[in-house]
Amino acid sequence: MQLQKRPTKIYHVLTHWQNFRLRLFGEGIVIGVVAGLTIILFRYSIEQAELLRTAIFIHLHAEAWPFTVLWFLCLLGISYILGLIVRIEPMSAGSGIPQVRGTILGLMKMNWLRIVLSKFLGGVLAIGAGLSLGREGPSIQLGATLGQGLSRLAGRTRMEERYLLTSGASAGLAAAFNAPLAGVIFSLEELHKNFSPVVLIPAVTAALTADAMTQYFFGHIPIFNFTGLPVFPLRYYGVLIVLGVVTGILGIAFNRVLIKTLDIFEKQNLLSGMGKIALPLLIAGIAGFFLPEILGGGNGLVGAIAANHFGLKLLAILLMAKFLFTMISYGSGAPGGIFLPMLVIGALTGGVFNSVATQFGGLDPHYGTNIIVFSMAAYFTAVVKAPITGSILIMEMTGSFEHMLSLIFVSMASYLVAEITKSKPIYEQLLERSLEKSRGLPGHKAAEKQMVVELVVCLGSKLNNQQVKRIDWPVHCLLVNIKRGDMEIVPDGNTRIMTGDYLYVLASTYQVDKIRALAEECVFP
Repeated sequence: MQLQKRPTKIYHVLTHWQNFRLRLFGEGIVIGVVAGLTIILFRYSIEQAELLRTAIFIHLHAEAWPFTVLWFLCLLGISYILGLIVRIEPMSAGSGIPQVRGTILGLMKMNWLRIVLSKFLGGVLAIGAGLSLGREGPSIQLGATLGQGLSRLAGRTRMEERYLLTSGASAGLAAAFNAPLAGVIFSLEELHKNFSPVVLIPAVTAALTADAMTQYFFGHIPIFNFTGLPVFPLRYYGVLIVLGVVTGILGIAFNRVLIKTLDIFEKQNLLSGMGKIALPLLIAGIAGFFLPEILGGGNGLVGAIAANHFGLKLLAILLMAKFLFTMISYGSGAPGGIFLPMLVIGALTGGVFNSVATQFGGLDPHYGTNIIVFSMAAYFTAVVKAPITGSILIMEMTGSFEHMLSLIFVSMASYLVAEITKSKPIYEQLLERSLEKSRGLPGHKAAEKQMVVELVVCLGSKLNNQQVKRIDWPVHCLLVNIKRGDMEIVPDGNTRIMTGDYLYVLASTYQVDKIRALAEECVFP
């Protein structure tokens, strides 16, 4: 390991650890307030835009054709604005979750103020105009960039900035879905990949603060309000295994078709910029007359499915149409996420499964809504490969806290299908695509910078009981500090690393994966 001069700010943080953690707690509250207010305004703007869209289509049904032509011209104008936003700030395109993860890893750079403005406006326009996109990805990116903004304005270190990015992402998801626990778990499980107390404290604080503000403005009602949901009996758990397998296969298909759609949009030469976004917007204009249920995120559609408003044939049509429209909407590069459309597709899958199982499999119709709820969790798990997040998210979004066992059971069945087929999590695939596209671009220079990586030595790790000087460290890195419980150790070559230690390693960003692999590689007797 090569010795380097320790940066003053980082050294001060590591030698004043207790004060650092208390400061993160306070900063988590600030991020929760700022992110909460921003997401509240974002949610309200989208809701008003969707109400306006619904009113427009009601009006168009009763008016002469010139008004319809005018509406389609408005959609073309929106596509021009969205294309301009994405061209000015490419990091505002799509979900925003891969961009946040890439920034936390030090592989990408985000201009926080420009992204806040472009993502907010772009998300409202894209979702409000009818694209099958969700508010959760933009909410996570908005929260994360606001956390980054606080770090930059306060002159914090890059190590502290990553904690604040994670905290902002946690607050963003909590405010988007009234789901603080899911916000924390998703941010740690999917984005930060670390559950250390130092990142947990500000993430929880930010999520709870943002959720409290959201509930003050929007109330305590869950996003999907299913009342009187019965406890699913153990005798039907075989049905859950089949449901997990079916949703697992369909979730894998979601990932593959989404990546393929992005490839098609990228390789074709007929449409570019505005044209890419104009295609799904024109489709949305047509669908508004014939199949308006597939427009937007789809919150109301889930309630209609649970209320048994659709027969099997219409459910199958809605499932296919929502799936394809989501692919085209996201493939266009318009600002917006796949989180909520993914859950709606899962609910439609559950609706189809329930109809078939009720008619031909002997399932009691009394548990139809349960199947829809479980299908959302299983579908999310297959796509994202985050079963704990999926189970907790659906519990919070539906208020079905007594169904934890069933949710985890079906989610694990779906997860095993994705694991057996070696399907990668969708956000990991999207991040890899973004990094491949950014090779050689100015924004990719972030990969050449140095950062402090926090690692935990797990049970069975190769590093356990090893002297620092005996470890084959990657070149150009420096172990600057070890946290062992309440102890702070400034290491030298003879220091032994123990299970449970938190290591803080200064390294170039391109070495981060190697260092993480070194800490995570296990050797069991």
